[in-house]
Amino acid sequence: MSRNNIKVPSLQTIRKAVQLALDEDLDHGDVTTSALFPLSIQARAAILAHQPMTVAGVAVAREVFLAVDPSLRIVKSINDGATVKPGTEVIVVRGDVRSLLMAERVAVNFLQQLSGIATLTAKFCAAIRHTETAILDTRKTTPGLRALEKWAVHLGGGRNHRFSLGDGVLIKDNHLAVLRSTGVDVAGACRLARAGAPHGLRIEVEAKSLQEVKEALAGHADIILLDNMSPALVQKAVALIKKRALVEVSGGITLQTVADMAQTGVDFISVGALTHSAPAADLSMDLTGYRGSRGRTS
Repeated sequence: MSRNNIKVPSLQTIRKAVQLALDEDLDHGDVTTSALFPLSIQARAAILAHQPMTVAGVAVAREVFLAVDPSLRIVKSINDGATVKPGTEVIVVRGDVRSLLMAERVAVNFLQQLSGIATLTAKFCAAIRHTETAILDTRKTTPGLRALEKWAVHLGGGRNHRFSLGDGVLIKDNHLAVLRSTGVDVAGACRLARAGAPHGLRIEVEAKSLQEVKEALAGHADIILLDNMSPALVQKAVALIKKRALVEVSGGITLQTVADMAQTGVDFISVGALTHSAPAADLSMDLTGYRGSRGRTS
């Protein structure tokens, strides 16, 4: 859907997100770890999955550990996008236990958030795999983390909608409400967008009724977004459109309703819950193999 179609966030984007998170957590250091461990103790840290999941954020977790301490060694890591079982070691790091403890929360936070998004997306995609409909995300993302969260959607099998307001034309209800006050209908809105938007961008417009669908067709919209319609009404709209435009649906789609909606023959189903309501994946970090100046080994 996005004209840029960016899948993998750049290393610069990842490092920026990591630094902001570490500044938040370590702005005044780790007073507990500093008090308890004045000397270096070497350890093995493993972040474990405690549920079946689609893993996302390993590349981010790696950067967290290395940003805290470049001497830490990443000795094992699962590929982002992999499906794992409970008990799987997602990433294993060796080094100073003080650095491992300081990196723990931020690394696990990123993995929980992004793997949660990827896992939920994979469930939505699995529910409609017998159809030709694609699952899309939205711009309902955590401020500052959009690139990472949309990447997680991609890893879960979904497709990315707009990355920003400059990435595509989408005429929504508030745009239409203002335009109607000036005497412009849905068809007129499409024509205005076509004339004023950068060349080559597809024009997408929201429709809440069959009348608005007719107006969108009259305005030669490229994509018609059917908002908060029942599957029965969507089916009528699809029959009316007759492939003269791509069809997207949105509004309150759940795992229980997504298959019924896909069976209406729409091209896309956009689901804001992928990023704004995905349950955090269950992961935690375990430390073992202690070895240091105090002579302790386990």
